[in-house]
Amino acid sequence: MDIKDSDVPVQCKPFRQSAKEHCNFNTNKIQHQVYKNVKVQYTGEYLFKCNICDYCSMIKSNIKRHMRTHTGEKPFKCNACDYSSKHKEALKTHMCKHTGKKPFKCNTCDYCCTTKCGLKRHMYMHTGEKPFKCNICNYCCISMSHLQTHMRKHTGEKPFKCNLCDYCSTIKANIKRHMCTHTGEKPFKCNICSYCCISMSHLKTHMRKHTDEKPFKCNTCDYWCTTKSALKMHIRKHTDEKPFKCNICDYCSTIKSNLKRHMLQHTVENPFKCNICDYCGTTKSDLKMHMHKHTDEKPFKCNICDYCGTTKSALKMHMHKHTDKKPFKCNTCDYWCTTKSALKMHIRKHTGEKPFKCNICDYCSTIKSNLKRHMRKHIGAKTI
Repeated sequence: MDIKDSDVPVQCKPFRQSAKEHCNFNTNKIQHQVYKNVKVQYTGEYLFKCNICDYCSMIKSNIKRHMRTHTGEKPFKCNACDYSSKHKEALKTHMCKHTGKKPFKCNTCDYCCTTKCGLKRHMYMHTGEKPFKCNICNYCCISMSHLQTHMRKHTGEKPFKCNLCDYCSTIKANIKRHMCTHTGEKPFKCNICSYCCISMSHLKTHMRKHTDEKPFKCNTCDYWCTTKSALKMHIRKHTDEKPFKCNICDYCSTIKSNLKRHMLQHTVENPFKCNICDYCGTTKSDLKMHMHKHTDEKPFKCNICDYCGTTKSALKMHMHKHTDKKPFKCNTCDYWCTTKSALKMHIRKHTGEKPFKCNICDYCSTIKSNLKRHMRKHIGAKTI
């Protein structure tokens, strides 16, 4: 019988010790629980209420669990580590870390995880569904927690605060990571090399250097990379998007760090000074590269030939000689090349642009080295 659709009124006596006295359902515990659900639907009355806040429930165990949010009690302790939890289910999930057990399996791919909600979230990758939508902008995501974090961008709320400095964040994990800057602690260690870091995600990314795993692929070209952020930056090459704009001049860039470095030109600030010569740079990496000139150090070595370079990008460029790879293509003709600067120079043939101008005569060139060579004519003429 469907109680919801029935016209029979539900009569209830005041609550006492037993189910028998509580209502006219004189049957087992399961039927009695059904009765309690029906009572709430008809009367809106919750049987169990928190005496500290407005929380109420029709199940006694829910109140018990809720009270731990007020008391901070964590009665469920792990017997393998220091972990403790307010809920038995959370401890059960935690224990999977020690046992390596992942009971929830995807029936589409090989993915498996420790929680039911983790599997549910994963399934959205197959369906493409993003059920949680922001009511202010177009943002949508696969979990309520992600949406809650996103909403703080609109509200400006940063509820997680550092108790040592003014730092505050929208995400709890960021505070945990930030605290390592005060303590100097780097708890996540690589078991292959001496690398250690402040977050599991950083370690995960680092491990891909050892495994050569590149899970993120560009759907426009053959580019693969180790991080989602690197893929995002790469895609901007195809879209020509430059979201990081200077508020003083027309400069804009695909990378935030490039804009930061550019802004130092406006402030005339070059904080990184060489202790051997007068050189000073806008970034620490610039100074590091410059120091190689004094030390003659070339730390980036080719694993195929004897070549070694002062920068990682120089080695990357060199490697194209071995692979015969030419990743930069002209979109006007069939020209391909190994470097972005070479492509830039080539494009000037199509546009007719000659940015390198002589300040003595009308000469101008597409290449800086040509202008340098040309200037020697004027210097030679003055000497004569």
